Amino acid sequence: MVDRLLRGEIALFEIIMRRYNQRLFRVMRAILRNDAETEDALQQAYLSAYAHLNQFAGEARFATWLTRIAINEAYGRVRSAARAAEHERRGETEQMSQMQDKPPTPEDQAAAHEVTALIERACDALPEIYRVVFVLREIEGLSTAETGAAIGLSQDAVKVRLHRARAMLREQLAEPIAGQVSDAFHFAGTRCDRVVAAVLARIGPSSGR
Repeated sequence: MVDRLLRGEIALFEIIMRRYNQRLFRVMRAILRNDAETEDALQQAYLSAYAHLNQFAGEARFATWLTRIAINEAYGRVRSAARAAEHERRGETEQMSQMQDKPPTPEDQAAAHEVTALIERACDALPEIYRVVFVLREIEGLSTAETGAAIGLSQDAVKVRLHRARAMLREQLAEPIAGQVSDAFHFAGTRCDRVVAAVLARIGPSSGR
């Protein structure tokens, strides 16, 4: 397929993009942590790969070669952002102040409510001996000594029960999302079509490698 691309069959590049879009998006998204930035970086990675197809020597799998280009593009953007970090730090205090003054949006409130409800349900599922300690220590903010005095336990017993409560909560909170992890950062449909169309428009017949 690479040989045919080098001979001018540009349409084959769409097959390559659709085959690797999701893999590259996910790995680049893990580095950049921003959907829009990752989508833009993915397009640039494909353009770089297309421009350097004649450098693919076949010593590694094509998928590996393409993934390395994508990773390099993502890290290049991270380095560029790091060079601007000093400027960002100077405005950090002002930005934080503005964020604190900004009222939460309905979306923020809905997300916070959903997370709170999830935590409350997980807490309710704890056995009472652990639930009471967790509520007093983590929700009410009592010290270990205060919690022990309130329910007639030694401080060591409070620590043990709190540790177990946290472990149980981690399991409770993990179950609702465990089956959905593989669906995270899904890349298909209109997003996939958008990247393919943008790249093909830039490497059309009139463009050179």
